[in-house]
Amino acid sequence: MNSQAPHSAQRPRTVHLAVYDTLADWETGYATAYLARAGHELRTVALTREPVTSVGGVRVQPDLALDELRPEDSELLILPGADLWDTGDSLAPFARAARSFLDAGVPVAAICGATAGLAREGVLDDRAHTSAVSMYLDATGYKGAERYVESDAVTDGDLITAGPTEPVAFAREVLKRMGAFEGEKLDAWYRLFHDSDPTAYEVLAS
Repeated sequence: MNSQAPHSAQRPRTVHLAVYDTLADWETGYATAYLARAGHELRTVALTREPVTSVGGVRVQPDLALDELRPEDSELLILPGADLWDTGDSLAPFARAARSFLDAGVPVAAICGATAGLAREGVLDDRAHTSAVSMYLDATGYKGAERYVESDAVTDGDLITAGPTEPVAFAREVLKRMGAFEGEKLDAWYRLFHDSDPTAYEVLAS
């Protein structure tokens, strides 16, 4: 499992969150909230500029359409899970966009069903990764099974992956990759939100 330094100061401080009907709106909340608190701008991107509705019934008006998104205008693309990842190919354009981001050296963070989308696109064939369970990705027919890691969340270079039950671990990897928290404070943040450890407050407040 590889790690890299936080993003360059020259890179735009804009994070793009993919949104689509049936998106799992609880999976990325920790990551986006604390990126925003750290000064990163959040913009939502959908297949079109038409509103989408999450699995929880939250209606989102996208900031831009996917065909308007360029890797050079972003510092990170976040792909949440959604029922649509497993019911057809309608979200495949987001997996192709993820490939173009990675090819351009821009990080991508995918959780839950989005990992299956990346598997189908071949993005996980040569990168360490995780998901809900290995069998879930095996069903895609991908060639990266030997790179599967049994872990809450995995970072391999510019790619972050996690399973659907690990939004806090997912956020930890995202916040680390973006430099929002480091070292002791990153550990304290994780202990607070994952373990409900009250001693973490003191570290975060210092």
